[in-house]
Amino acid sequence: VLPFINMSGDKEQEYFSDGFTEDLITDLSKVSGLFVIARNSVFFYKNKNIKIDKIGHDLGVKYVLEGSVRKMGKSVRITAQLIDSKTEGHVWAERYDRDLKDIFSLQDEVREKIVTALAVQMTSDDEKRIQMKDTDNLEAYDYYLKANELCNSTDLDKLAQGRVQLQKAIQLDPKFAKAYTAMGKTFFTQWVFGPDKDPALLEKVFEWSQKAIKINPDEPSGYSLLSHYYLWIKQHDAGIAEIKKAISLDPNNPEWMAYYGELLTHSNQPEQGIDLFLKAMRLDPKYPVWYMYGLGHAYFLLQDYDQAIPTLEKAVEQDPGFWPSYLLLAASYDAKGMKEKSRKAVKRALEENKNLPNEKWEQLVPYKDPATGKQMIEALKKIGIYN
Repeated sequence: VLPFINMSGDKEQEYFSDGFTEDLITDLSKVSGLFVIARNSVFFYKNKNIKIDKIGHDLGVKYVLEGSVRKMGKSVRITAQLIDSKTEGHVWAERYDRDLKDIFSLQDEVREKIVTALAVQMTSDDEKRIQMKDTDNLEAYDYYLKANELCNSTDLDKLAQGRVQLQKAIQLDPKFAKAYTAMGKTFFTQWVFGPDKDPALLEKVFEWSQKAIKINPDEPSGYSLLSHYYLWIKQHDAGIAEIKKAISLDPNNPEWMAYYGELLTHSNQPEQGIDLFLKAMRLDPKYPVWYMYGLGHAYFLLQDYDQAIPTLEKAVEQDPGFWPSYLLLAASYDAKGMKEKSRKAVKRALEENKNLPNEKWEQLVPYKDPATGKQMIEALKKIGIYN
């Protein structure tokens, strides 16, 4: 599903066309008989003039959906066309002119046309997953989409602005479970990327995920967020149980598959973690850097440095600002006796995060097996990061 083009003539409306695209991806991902590429990968092609057959080849898909959204006052026009990526021929195309308040039923209609055009057999579980609605309140939905733009950042000011939008969405629709999860995720992002590891932030992650699950037990995002919380308080089995629930409700979600891999890697099962990271990368070929880092981490724990080194080298090439990759790369180089390369990697890590020597590493290595945590601390001491 390529990003739907904003035809509203107003750049400020971009969030709406992006939101429509994301919702379609989410809905189609719930159909077990479909293989759907993740949002992260398709948004790589936004505003780029690339031929459909090239996109199909790059992403390994047979069909591509493209379209546009024109929002005009209280009405909306949606065009959509399903294209065979090999022949570039149209399988199905439609134009819709509707009241804006009908946007949710319109999303259902487009999804059903695609499923029918591809002759996909729907299971009863698929039907149940798809029939679940996030909200019927258009204004709440609008605030949620605006918040999404802000909350995908690691910037603490943007996260604070996103919370304001989410609070408005929740006030308008107190049963909007996804908005509760999004709120909790802002606190998790702040805990990971902010200046301090305040336990109160993690407690907020727990509270908001619990609220989301209580409001709608069939919405998978609450279970995913809860699994993050359990990893960092070292309740690994509870985290694995929660992420399995999320995946059962949304089997095509690569982020949750990768997080399952991360949980297993920290639970003394790095081999299984590797399989899950590779599956997540197939679903999201333009994956975020932490997938590659997680894969390198699993190889490192297996002491397979010949795999860990090229994997982590790819991670630092993909995102030079992601400091954890440099640390594990330095430790991998050191284990292979490549002392000069190790020193250079440590130097880069410290350039990206000067606070590394002062971090409380015992809290930041949440392994189930204390021996693995000790192994990691020793590796950090050897490269001069930890005293």
